[in-house]
Amino acid sequence: MQAPPKLSADVIIPPKRSGMVASRSGEAVIAIGASTGGTQALETVLKALPTEVPGIVIVQHMPEKFTTTFAERLNSTCRIEVREAKNGDKLKNGLALLAPGGKHMLLVRTGGIYCVAVVDGPPVSRHRPAVDVLFRSVAQSAGPNATGIIMTGMGDDGAVGLREMFDAGAHTVAQDENSCIVFGMPKVAIELGGVKVVLPLNRIHEAIVAARQRQSS
Repeated sequence: MQAPPKLSADVIIPPKRSGMVASRSGEAVIAIGASTGGTQALETVLKALPTEVPGIVIVQHMPEKFTTTFAERLNSTCRIEVREAKNGDKLKNGLALLAPGGKHMLLVRTGGIYCVAVVDGPPVSRHRPAVDVLFRSVAQSAGPNATGIIMTGMGDDGAVGLREMFDAGAHTVAQDENSCIVFGMPKVAIELGGVKVVLPLNRIHEAIVAARQRQSS
C-alpha cells in the first residue's frame, strides 16, 4: 500500500512573505517539539522549571485523547501550569499549552498578546499535531522574542520550522545525541543549520529560564 504524500507546513500556514518581520516588542515565548521519547524528556524539562518562566507552547506527537491525560499528569507534577490547549487560549508566563492530539496548534499574536489557534488539517511531515506547523507560526508571530527547542524524536518534523525560527532571529536549541532516545529530529535540525546551541536533556530547562534575560540583552 502506497504511503500518503509527505506534506509541508504550507498546507496549514503560508510561508513568510518577503519583508515580513516579527516585532521585537512583547513577551518571550518558548516553543518545544518532541516525538519518540518525548513524554519522559518533557517531564524532565518542565519539572525543573520555576513558576516564573515565559509562556510555553508544545507539540508532542501523541494520538487524540492521550494528550489530555499527559497534560494533566504534567500539571500535577510541575510547578508551572500545564494544560491541553483549546482554541483561543491566551499564553501567559508560567503556563505551558500542549497541542491536542489529532489537531494542529499555531501561535497567533494580536497586538502584544499571544494566543493559540487549534485547527484541523491534513498531517504535516506525516504528523498531526506537527512541530513544523507550530515552529513556523512562532517564527512569524514571535520572531526574535522566541526560543525554539527540538527534542528527541524519530524523523525530521520540526527541523525546517526550527530553521525558520533561527532565520527570524529566535534562539534555537537541540537536545544532544547522548540524551536522546532517538536522535532523529534534532540531528536533521542541526544539519539544516537551524540550531544555535546543543544541550543535554538535564540542561534544556536553563535555556527556558534564561529566555527573558536574552530578550532584554
